[in-house]
Amino acid sequence: MESLSGGALREWVREQDPALLGAVLDVDDPRYEVVDLYGPLGKARRQAPVHDTTQIDLAGFADFRTVSSHAQRNKVCVLGFELAQDVLKQPSVFSNRIREETIGPVWGHTILGMDGEEHRRHRGLLTKAFSSGAIRRWTDELIHPVVDGLLDRLEGRDAFDLIREFTVAFPVHVITAMLGLPPDDMPQFNRWATETITIFYDKQRGLAASRSLYDYLAPIVEERRAHPGDSDLISLLTQAEIDGERLDTEAIVSFLRLLLPAGAETTYRSSSSTMVGLLSDPRQIHAVKADPGLLPAAIEEGIRWEPPLSSVERLAEVDTELAGVVIPADTIVEVGIGAANRDEARWVDGDAFDLFREPQPHLSFAWGSHLCLGAHLARLETRVAFERLLERFPDLHLDPQRSADPVIRGIGFRSPDRIPVRV
Repeated sequence: MESLSGGALREWVREQDPALLGAVLDVDDPRYEVVDLYGPLGKARRQAPVHDTTQIDLAGFADFRTVSSHAQRNKVCVLGFELAQDVLKQPSVFSNRIREETIGPVWGHTILGMDGEEHRRHRGLLTKAFSSGAIRRWTDELIHPVVDGLLDRLEGRDAFDLIREFTVAFPVHVITAMLGLPPDDMPQFNRWATETITIFYDKQRGLAASRSLYDYLAPIVEERRAHPGDSDLISLLTQAEIDGERLDTEAIVSFLRLLLPAGAETTYRSSSSTMVGLLSDPRQIHAVKADPGLLPAAIEEGIRWEPPLSSVERLAEVDTELAGVVIPADTIVEVGIGAANRDEARWVDGDAFDLFREPQPHLSFAWGSHLCLGAHLARLETRVAFERLLERFPDLHLDPQRSADPVIRGIGFRSPDRIPVRV
């Protein structure tokens, strides 16, 4: 089956069962069923912005990750906003190469683990693939049809789970369509892609998923290299050049292996958490319904308040110091994005979701040279999804008969697992 766009894509999405995408929800190890992460981290941050330990330890949970580099190295975590920002701005001091040891075995050598000139060149190439022209085309041909197709399925329903029926599905459909993959392959492609992140607690499962993705994607890359399409992302990558040289198949597959977990997974989590923030406060959801122009502020606040990824890691390249904590070279520096985003020195009542607060830059998309490449696309997808959702279901509200309120949980990846609503 060939890739689809426009009306054909909307019709195909309307006929599918979003439950096929449940794999996105089942890759989180139950030992990380943590609700109150930012309570203990906030207490630790108020004591000191840098700690000679990890977030997991500060939150009072055992670290069961299977990545050997974590057991072999010293670790510190940074919880204050300014220091976290400083770490992310200094790749020559705090390197990204730790990613080569953690996620590298399943995603390969990608821009996430690059620094310096290599990172600059590869990011420049990928930025071209995510040009404003490409994103505009994807908005009309892919994002709108996907969102509308999912909402078509919900017409006539009185109640549904907003996550399983909508927020988990729209970014996966969009990424698959951007790549120009056959829509019928989406459930399996999605399962392999999301299973790669199980490398942190189930090494063999993650490696097997990585091998399956390579076997699936490599022939497609070679075919697009020989016969490129007009606008799909794989074709754009096969034709792009770095200093006169094109990316080889291994480099392109490596980027594609990270794209769904780093793009669709995070977008579904951030959009779901933002909806929890809105729907849990009648004043704020009513304000957005009355004035859709408030949606960008609501989305940005949701991303600050509950980033889908609570931390990122860097590796100290030299002996250094942060807030009086000595950091020897080769120490893993965990940047607590979520904790830093709630720093009371920067945000008043930062633990609260408040779309009306004075906007300030946050760290959810990282900072500096490694600022998230897909940040603009994630914001755009979410805005379109929320606009259409509230247009079609203006009375959307939490189900008053729900057995419990939606709960955001997790340590590394965070999101709610259900949002029961009525319309």
